[in-house]
Amino acid sequence: MKSIRKIELLAPAKNLEGGMAAIDHGADAVYIGAPRFGARAAAGNSLEDIANLVTYAHTFRARVYVALNTILYEHELEDAEKIIWQLYQIGVDALIIQDMGITKLNLPPIPLHASTQTDNRTPEKVKFLADAGFRRVILARELSIEQISAIRDAANVELEAFVHGALCVSYSGQCYVSQACYGRSANRGECAQFCRLAFTMTDAEGKVIAQNKHLLSLKDLNRSDELEALLNAGVTSFKIEGRLKDISYVKNVTAVYRQKLDAILKRRPEFIRSSSGKSQYTFKPQLDKSFSRGFTNYFLHGRTPDIHSFDTPKSLGEEMGRVKEVRKGCLTVAGIKSFNNGDGVCFIDHAGKLQGFRVNRVDGNKLYPQTMPIISKGVLLYRNQDQEFEKILSRPSAERKIAVSALLAENNFGFSLSLTDEDDNSITVVLPKEKEIARTPQAENIRTQLAKLGNTPFDAKRTDIDFSANWFIPASALADLRRQAVEKLLSARKTTYKQEVAPNKPSAHPYPQTSLTYLGNVSNTLATKFYASHNVNQVASAFELSNPANAVLMFTKHCLRYSMGWCPVHQQGKSPYKEPYYLQSTDGKKFRLEFDCRNCEMKLLAE
Repeated sequence: MKSIRKIELLAPAKNLEGGMAAIDHGADAVYIGAPRFGARAAAGNSLEDIANLVTYAHTFRARVYVALNTILYEHELEDAEKIIWQLYQIGVDALIIQDMGITKLNLPPIPLHASTQTDNRTPEKVKFLADAGFRRVILARELSIEQISAIRDAANVELEAFVHGALCVSYSGQCYVSQACYGRSANRGECAQFCRLAFTMTDAEGKVIAQNKHLLSLKDLNRSDELEALLNAGVTSFKIEGRLKDISYVKNVTAVYRQKLDAILKRRPEFIRSSSGKSQYTFKPQLDKSFSRGFTNYFLHGRTPDIHSFDTPKSLGEEMGRVKEVRKGCLTVAGIKSFNNGDGVCFIDHAGKLQGFRVNRVDGNKLYPQTMPIISKGVLLYRNQDQEFEKILSRPSAERKIAVSALLAENNFGFSLSLTDEDDNSITVVLPKEKEIARTPQAENIRTQLAKLGNTPFDAKRTDIDFSANWFIPASALADLRRQAVEKLLSARKTTYKQEVAPNKPSAHPYPQTSLTYLGNVSNTLATKFYASHNVNQVASAFELSNPANAVLMFTKHCLRYSMGWCPVHQQGKSPYKEPYYLQSTDGKKFRLEFDCRNCEMKLLAE
């Protein structure tokens, strides 16, 4: 018999409001930035807000993970330890960390998740982290199904995988170009989004290969059709990227993945949801309604030619149809989808640039733009702002309810009301009252009164009445009894929620390498001690502290040789240009490209 595995949909929380919305729309867990030291410096949150989110999430048995996943400097360790204790005391379920120095602090028994910033690509690395006490490892986005399966077979640890959202072109934790060029470290939460810039690509003789294109900008990840394959490969937590995204994005994307996962769980009894309650939506969730640069499943089934978005790093959105006719002040569109007044529309022009306009008025398939664009017949239009959809999502757009059954019974002193929820929490409250026979049948009225749970997290799925006669209870007494029962059940759920504990035990098993370069991201003495205790005898300082000469600034599986059709391995293509190739950004910075065919990677170095 197969063991039961709890499956988690993990959504981003930019702030308290976003986290609550994610839970309302079906998330089993949310991840949110700590007050400091999170890998999105612009997404820090107060302890009070995190505490409020924890209380809300735990009502639904949902979990809250806090990202404290930057590398830390020596003078920051003491503050980090203090924050970690505060987070544990308010009930946070786990910490997401990158810096191994944290494991050497005086920690509370809080579970640790190894951030994707720790570059988790191999079975050996993941097994090492599992043996070091990490409860969960967040996998590199570049892994294939086969690689994930191999990691599952090698390491007894929860695996978390990204399924949706923006893609870093570099392996996470292995990108130093933002620090090198702008003094903003991606490993310190201050990435300058270098990979979204436009570049001109030239060869060794200065010939232009591509001009002013976003050559390092990738499409967005979308694995909504790959969830079952990921489940089968061993993934436990499905992660949506987006701690900087707006609340409507979180609502819509979370709802889509909730529905997709629920459909799978319904026919796969060996997998169950890890939280409680069911979400009902006031809208039809659709991924193409939210921000996207186009979609890719990345390297899940090997290398494919559709991962990049060279024309623009901005959102294209929903494909709507082609321009059929251009008139003065008006466009006629051939398509089956309807536009709304106020929609944002975009297209790629003849020069390969993204252009856009706002729709002032719609008349059937005729669009009247606020400002008429320069556009040709046959151009494909996208809607990157659906005005009506955004209006719906700007209001409360989901309710999440925990199923309860109620039993109203008589006793020697009056009556008792018992509530039992879907997690088998059960409480009873008593109404001392002298019994009197009612003049009219009471059962329907009693069920109606007890089912009025509208502003609570509960939904009455069944109400039973165990009376020996048609007893009369005033509506006000039933309402008060119901209120008491709800409060007692909420209290019971809070009491029975089990915060996981994971005592931090020292370990000494060998690390997969005996020496670490700047790629180890070691920025404090405690991290150095951690690696030394795991047989690493040479530890270099982090790039941010050492600025090593001739360092590779970015490691990426995205390959411009392949994108141009010249890959000697996959395409047997031959380039008409002479290597090395160079990228020059619009602000004048120049970089050299190297191609590591053995590892199927591209490297970026300063010229």
